[in-house]
Order: sequence, then structure tokens, then C-alpha cells
Amino acid sequence: MVTIQADEISNIIRERIEQYNREVKIVNTGTVLQVGDGIARIHGLDEVMAGELVEFQEGTIGIALNLESTNVGVVLMGDGLLIQEGSSVKATGKIAQIPVSEAYLGRVINALAKPIDGRGEISSSEYRLIESPAPGIISRRSVYEPLQTGLIAIDSMIPIGRGQRELIIGDRQTGKTAVATDTILNQQGQNVICVYVAIGQKASSVAQVVTTFQERGAMEYTIVVAETADSPATLQYLAPYTGAALAEYFMYRERHTLIIYDDLSKQAQAYRQCLFYYEDHLGARLIQGIMTALPIVEAQSGDVLAYIPTNVISFTDGQIFLYSDLFNARIRPTINVGDFLKTGF
Repeated sequence: MVTIQADEISNIIRERIEQYNREVKIVNTGTVLQVGDGIARIHGLDEVMAGELVEFQEGTIGIALNLESTNVGVVLMGDGLLIQEGSSVKATGKIAQIPVSEAYLGRVINALAKPIDGRGEISSSEYRLIESPAPGIISRRSVYEPLQTGLIAIDSMIPIGRGQRELIIGDRQTGKTAVATDTILNQQGQNVICVYVAIGQKASSVAQVVTTFQERGAMEYTIVVAETADSPATLQYLAPYTGAALAEYFMYRERHTLIIYDDLSKQAQAYRQCLFYYEDHLGARLIQGIMTALPIVEAQSGDVLAYIPTNVISFTDGQIFLYSDLFNARIRPTINVGDFLKTGF
């Protein structure tokens, strides 16, 4: 029979006490009050930051956007079908961000910067916030060179400067996407990085655009961010921010960039407040002379004074109006020579 000495027991206890490492981990948690339509209301999360990623009990990730005194509004990055009232939520301490790198050129990704073209994962060691501060006035530069669209009617009468925000607006089926894609095709050999953001489009339409880019060799300098019509409204809302973050990655490396938002009307339908968000965040994040934006907005029966068009017009430098009657008359591009508004020059 083995005998245990009292001093051996005390030595073992003493060693365990010396090796004990007490780690206190504070987790900021909350409880789901209600969930629906891609939005969850959370009670708690007292120290959550605006734009911070939160994780639900069943694994869904969300972004805290609306911080109120009694609850937090969280946008779900997924369908959230398994989230139940009363389930727990914890803050991650990380602001929403995406990976960025040169390897994204030539790829088709979603709003979470995940590849959807079936060509494998994209290597990246750097991240950018999807909402980053706009550059200061001192760092901006006056418009000093044009960005050619390749369409003589536009380049001669409505010149677009590098670093400007030029709105493309018109009724359905008037060639808005064609103007934007032609502009991307015309940047071949111009040392311009292009980002095409498809929001709420049909998957077949996006595939057709990608095929055109591939056939014309434009995918070598282009990134396509796509959230189709069957995507959750939250991801359609986030897609332009993902595109802007990728464009900024190249912009801050002093490379000219062009970003197409096709179109912001779909984003507005997915998230009504996005228009004012675009004005404050997407539009202001451009640096004149380096990053150019061509947002697209669909008008209804030529009504450019509706809620969505007027808000976007108010914070763009110029507008290209496309008309359905000219389209029916087989005029391409469908711009009226004597009827356009230009505020940038």
C-alpha cells in the first residue's frame, strides 16, 4: 500500500497555486428582442461600437448600425432564419472589414469579399474597414485630367474628370449599364483599376457583363462585386461599401480607380436610408484626380424629381440623362444634346 506523505500533498498544492493563472474575460452580450426583414433589435450590448460586428448564438454575423438608448439595431449578414427571440448575442470588438489585395483583380466576389466565380479562395493579408473616414480637404486635388468613356457624344459634350462623381440616370432599358461597361472597356491600357458593383441585378445579367469583360480582356484590371436580386437585402445594402473599400485599397496606392454602382435604386429599395448614407460616406470617400465614381439610378417614366433621383443628384458633380424615346429611335447613347445638367465644371 502506497503511503502519501503530508508534505508531498502540500508541495503539490503549492505548485498548483503557483501555476494558476487567473484570466478574466469580459464579454459584451445582449438579448434578441425581435428579428425580421434582415434587422434584429438587441437589448444590452451597452458598449458596442457603431459598425461593430456582433455574433448571434446560432452563428449568424451582424453589423451594429443603429445605436439607441434602449436597444441596438443590427443588420444581419445572412437570412437569420435560426435566430430566435431571447437568444444571446455577443460583440466581437471588431469593426466591419473585408480583406483586400491585388489578388482580387479579375475575380467576382460578393458583399463579404468571398469569391463566387468558382476559382478558389483569394489570398490576402491586409484588411480595410467597409466604412472608412473620408479624406481631408488638404489631401484632395483639383480635377486636372479627363476619364474617357469611349463614347464620343459623352466625352465631347459632358466630359468626366478623374475623381468626379458622374450620375448616370434614365428610365429602364435606356442603356445605363451599357454606358458604364463601355467606360470600363475603354480603360484598357490606361492604368485604371475598375470596380463594377452589381446591386439587385439578375444573375444572368451579371454573368453577361462578366463574360463581356472576359472576352474583351477587361477582367485583368477589373473587380466585380455582385449581389443579385435573390440576395438578402442586407448584402445588397453592403455591396457598394465593399466595392468602395476595394477601390480605396488601390486609390491610396496612388493608382487611378473607377467604380460603378449599378444601381443605387436597388440599394435604396433594400435599405431606404442608404441614400443619405451614400452622400456622407460613399460619395465623400473619393479623392479628386484619383478615384472616379459612376453611380447609376433608375428613373420612373422620366421623373428625375422623385425621392431617389433628387437625393443622388444633389451630391454628384454632374449627371448624364438617358431618354427612352431616343432609345426607341435607335439613337446611341440616348442623351439629348441640348438637355443635360453639369455642375462639376
